[in-house]
Amino acid sequence: MKKFKLISIAYLFIFSFACEDYLDVVPDNVPTIDHAFLDRTSAERYLATCYTYFPELSAPSGDPAILGSDEWWAIEDQYYNGQNQSYAGLKIKKGELNSNDPLFNFWDGLNGGRACYRAIRDCNVFLENIHKVGNDLSEEESRRWVAEVKTLKAYYHYYLMRMYGPVPIVKENLPISAGIEEVRVYRDPFDEGIDYIVGLLNEAVPDLPLQILNISSELGRITQPIALALKAEILVMAASPLFNGNPDYKSFTDNRGIPLFSQEYSREKWEKAAVACKNAIDTSLLAGHDLYEFTKQTNVSDSTKLLMSLRHVVTDRWNKEIIWTEAKLSMNAYQRATTPMFFIEQHQWMPTDPYMCPTLRMAELFYTKNGVPIDEDKQFDYANRFSTEPAPLDHKYYIQPGYQTAKLNIGRETRYYATFAFDGATWFGNGRFKDVGDGAANDQPWIIKTKKGEPQGKVSNLRYSLSGFWVRKTSHFESVSTSSSSNVIVRSTFPIIRLADLYLLYAEALNESLETPSQEVFQYVDLVRERAGLEGVVGSWQASSRYPSKPSTKEGMREIIQKERMIELAFEGKRFWDIRRWKTAHLWLNQPIRGLNPDGRTPEEFNTIRVLYTPEFSTKDYLFPIRQYNLRVNTNLVQNPYWK
Repeated sequence: MKKFKLISIAYLFIFSFACEDYLDVVPDNVPTIDHAFLDRTSAERYLATCYTYFPELSAPSGDPAILGSDEWWAIEDQYYNGQNQSYAGLKIKKGELNSNDPLFNFWDGLNGGRACYRAIRDCNVFLENIHKVGNDLSEEESRRWVAEVKTLKAYYHYYLMRMYGPVPIVKENLPISAGIEEVRVYRDPFDEGIDYIVGLLNEAVPDLPLQILNISSELGRITQPIALALKAEILVMAASPLFNGNPDYKSFTDNRGIPLFSQEYSREKWEKAAVACKNAIDTSLLAGHDLYEFTKQTNVSDSTKLLMSLRHVVTDRWNKEIIWTEAKLSMNAYQRATTPMFFIEQHQWMPTDPYMCPTLRMAELFYTKNGVPIDEDKQFDYANRFSTEPAPLDHKYYIQPGYQTAKLNIGRETRYYATFAFDGATWFGNGRFKDVGDGAANDQPWIIKTKKGEPQGKVSNLRYSLSGFWVRKTSHFESVSTSSSSNVIVRSTFPIIRLADLYLLYAEALNESLETPSQEVFQYVDLVRERAGLEGVVGSWQASSRYPSKPSTKEGMREIIQKERMIELAFEGKRFWDIRRWKTAHLWLNQPIRGLNPDGRTPEEFNTIRVLYTPEFSTKDYLFPIRQYNLRVNTNLVQNPYWK
């Protein structure tokens, strides 16, 4: 028991977990480590403990990549008052991140962050003690559990490195005899950390199952496709401009003068990432993963089936496209925060509690029906996109025919209609499952009306969209809210990595490893576009873009692939990290966040642009700060560049 307590104390000293009183009294009846590995049942409980530190990736209050992204804005008035933890991400955009008490502190487990170092410590305890379990744990099962924990240990290190850059790598727990200088650890150079966690994953893969066969009890546990997809994502991150020869970090050293980032750009990193991505794809396909196709409703048009294939891939639990999802957490909070009201009465009864809305930037990002950006399409009236006109009949599955709506909403790709709800849009679901109306009101699809005083618009100063848009991609189509105070939210699990994500990672890594794009680069981007009902990249740009040769160059294809990721993976927690690793966040996050006018009562008044906020983003914001308290406790730690 003393050993267990002293190890805990040592780690509290090194990393300063949530409590600054690290000499907590441990009651005598608390089980020791030896008891935790006495038999199979106890060891399995400890295995579950290693999973419990997983970040709440679908919770606005638990993941900086939700509200911290420029995809979203939120109401701060009255009831909310901006004090709720849900607003921590919003505060990042508003420049309120600091080093004294950092938001989303995943180093210490404070302010919405999970205690990743505590998680790593528990993973090490498991790896160091699993051999003590008796004969009721088979050798095969033991190897599998070890492989799962190695993958989790790699993930927790990766999460820290993505946030903070170089971090102390904890290969094993310190012995109780460790001296003061051993306890005062240094940050490991970034590339060394990457090599270590990739090595953990390489060790883990052979002992992991290809698929989960015991669905009732094991869904969510680590598989070969998960470990390989994680490896691919890690290596793509390490090859990206933020971490691959970034001159902004040329003088970033520890207090011994050891550089923490290499200043040499390495194309080899992209080559390694491409190999890892292809391996992850091949293994995922072998395990039965494939691009999602909606089959739950058969009495609807092909247009609606396509729309739902693109919308429901996020909320359909355990669908074949999702490689990794966190099994124990649900998207309930995300759904409630982003789903519009359907009745005027709901604004007082609050069956849902929407306070988040997509920014106009995201609505403008998506392609036209011709598969190219709206400002490149030769046929799209970009200059007049906020003027209004009646929706044409051929848009009946997306917009109510004849409804006066902005030109911005007409002639867009299907992913636009699958992702957004806007003034005049139809809404498939919420108890209505006909895509074209005929007969009584309940047989009609919902029509979203977002002008002031309308059900999905501003009725009070709460529970409306500040931008005039809603996101439907985060709402399960079978969730139902009524005109009373009741609602039913269908439980969904948030995808961490899905196959389309891997396809685009592979295309990106391959493009960066070559002088000019290959046919294989186009192939994997086109697989994602084909599922979205679009022509291939080359054909679309040649036919419709003002820049028909863009796909022929490495730089042009880089822009296309990045935009494909922003569109395909919108509102899935990817953009926040992508624009940082691409080192383009300063280009996006110094621009005004805009929306339409929710106080407008006519189409013309409503479809006018207003600025919601103008954020500021500087070089220091690419990495999160380490809490100053940690630097005082461990004088061998150094702060991230440009933070004080």
